[in-house]
Amino acid sequence: MSTGGLGRPGVAAVKWSAVSTGARFALQLVAQVVLARTLGPDIFGVFAIGMVVLTFATFFSGFGFSWSLLQRETLSEEDIRFAWTWQLIVGALTTLAVYFLAPLLAVYFREPRAQAVVEWLSLACLLAAAAAPSSYLLQRDLNFKAVGLIQVGSYAAGYVAVGVPMALLGWGAASLVAAWLVQSGVLLVASYALKPHAVRPLFWYPDAAAAVGTGRAVFATNIVNWLLNNLDRVLIGRLLNAQALGLYNVAYNLATMPNTLLLGALQPAFLAAGARLQGDLQRLGRAYLQMLATVFVLGLPAFVFLALISADLVRLLYGPQWSDAAWVLGILFLSMPAYVVWGLSTPVLWNTGRKHHEFALQLPLVVLGALGFYLYAAQGIHAAAAVAAALLVLRALVVGTAAFRAVQLPWTALLPHAARGLLLSALCAAAALAGQHAVARFDMPLLSLAASTLMVLLVMALLVAVRPQALGDQTAGMLSRFFPGLAGHLGATPASPLAEPLGEQRL
Repeated sequence: MSTGGLGRPGVAAVKWSAVSTGARFALQLVAQVVLARTLGPDIFGVFAIGMVVLTFATFFSGFGFSWSLLQRETLSEEDIRFAWTWQLIVGALTTLAVYFLAPLLAVYFREPRAQAVVEWLSLACLLAAAAAPSSYLLQRDLNFKAVGLIQVGSYAAGYVAVGVPMALLGWGAASLVAAWLVQSGVLLVASYALKPHAVRPLFWYPDAAAAVGTGRAVFATNIVNWLLNNLDRVLIGRLLNAQALGLYNVAYNLATMPNTLLLGALQPAFLAAGARLQGDLQRLGRAYLQMLATVFVLGLPAFVFLALISADLVRLLYGPQWSDAAWVLGILFLSMPAYVVWGLSTPVLWNTGRKHHEFALQLPLVVLGALGFYLYAAQGIHAAAAVAAALLVLRALVVGTAAFRAVQLPWTALLPHAARGLLLSALCAAAALAGQHAVARFDMPLLSLAASTLMVLLVMALLVAVRPQALGDQTAGMLSRFFPGLAGHLGATPASPLAEPLGEQRL
């Protein structure tokens, strides 16, 4: 049985990404729980305003110059110097613009406390721009061991070593700002130390037009993605208040945390390795289908389970002051498989010469999303979450359809895996509800969480032990690539003709 298009370097990259992802997930969860319990929804809402502005500004500061380093089949010193020069220039200009616009932004959000947060976070635009070339060069090398260590180390330095102690000492929103800036600074220093590059300015060279063209496409795509990802928070912050935005933002971050970390592990590896398969649609398509099959068969049941335990998670992790975030968390968890499908589909478009498609296809959704959030955000964070979830599903359908066409695969190839995922989701839901019902009379979130988790693990383990073919050949093949010891039980082979060398690199 074919195990798909991921060969040894791609698998190794994803494995290192997965290890660092797990470590970062644990650190992030612990730090965010401590910070949320210490600071409360109101302070988190003020910081969330700053983050909405920062994420938008970083698209200007980056522009996509360094992204071209990841996309090029061959790379010269001039490519790197040109990208670094313009990243730094645009990053500095963006920092100044955000700083001076901070008073107006605070007025828009009707939150005076946001001004100082935005002013300080403007520095992160310059730090992120300066770090981008080294970060993308590490990804290009598939050196995800270094990438992962940098991400874990910078987060620990920023949030564990600085943010949490400052919050406990009563610094409020300043603790979150300091944590972000320290994290950005450490990431810059560590990335350059592990992947140094020439820093002599270069304002133009013969291939500059191609790099600028890629930058424009990345910039336009990022703006559309920012709008789709942040319209809810922009309007909640404007139409409601910092308390509501804090509740919504923490729920959104917790729901997307597994996906953000998962895509952080899979997407760069898939993009970098896929760049070497731009002329081999068959192998690229097989790798893409295998990833999506695994998302549906394993990811969908996991997120259905997480949606069902959302209330217990919020009560246990954050306490009663965050209880209104539980419903938001649940509905967003249900839409997270769509988030992963979208995230894995975009590299396919870029690696098949369709770099403008992601922007063009999603542009109508910006209008639709803006209308939906404008009409319903004022009704509260529950209504905003429902619109956000629907928008994620639409994005996955639109971009996923385009990706399937790009690699000449019919949608019907995914249907058996979607059916398996739905069946396993129903089993997980039944097991979780049974576990919750068994201990409901005690009204203890930890006990309810333990009972539901145990029931789901028992049911799934029994199913895999008795009928491993229920996972399907694509998911079994993916698991066998990462865990060769399971290959015999799953009926899969850990090696494949598709993993043969492709020059010096394999996907």
